[in-house]
Amino acid sequence: MSYVVRKIRTAARSLPLFLIPLLAANDTLAEEKPRADKHYIGLMVTALNHRTIGEQTNEAAWGSAGTLIVGGHITDLFHAELRAGGGFKDAEVPESNLTLAVDYFASWYIGLHYPITDYSNIYGQFGFSFISGEATLENPGADANRQFQDLEGEFPDSGFSVSWVAGMDFEVMDDTFLVFEGGKLFKDTGSDVNTFQFSGGLRYEF
Repeated sequence: MSYVVRKIRTAARSLPLFLIPLLAANDTLAEEKPRADKHYIGLMVTALNHRTIGEQTNEAAWGSAGTLIVGGHITDLFHAELRAGGGFKDAEVPESNLTLAVDYFASWYIGLHYPITDYSNIYGQFGFSFISGEATLENPGADANRQFQDLEGEFPDSGFSVSWVAGMDFEVMDDTFLVFEGGKLFKDTGSDVNTFQFSGGLRYEF
């Protein structure tokens, strides 16, 4: 009986030692940097969908680009960011000899993000973009190409445009998020071509 009592007393004295790692973990969580003080960087692959191309047939064509993101959290719910992107695959318009190239673009956004689980958020953001590119039209006199003659040269005619994005992210590692999003990059007021952006990639917060 005395042996059992001694074992219980020894276990009771040792109990605080087992609590030390738990208390240390709680202190670490309490000291975790608030999201409002964090910044982030991201890298995404972007598909560019050009729509309403041409005065008659309203064609659509796909190109692609890479996008670099640098931003920061203003509060726990609001963020602001800058983006810079460059095209690496031009869009070839079907049934024509027209090619649309987005050489580079730069965007500024302010947005709202909202957590839907402990590891994912939905977000939307609105801003402005500057776009530089070129439309190349071979054999402009051909019947299939005549509706695109006004597009040839600088593309888009209006370099500045309103942009917006909506998306969702998932935390796959600590402070590392897998991101999927879509939105409008620009509307060319000269030709009425609308270009939408669909992106996927990674974002790291620090």
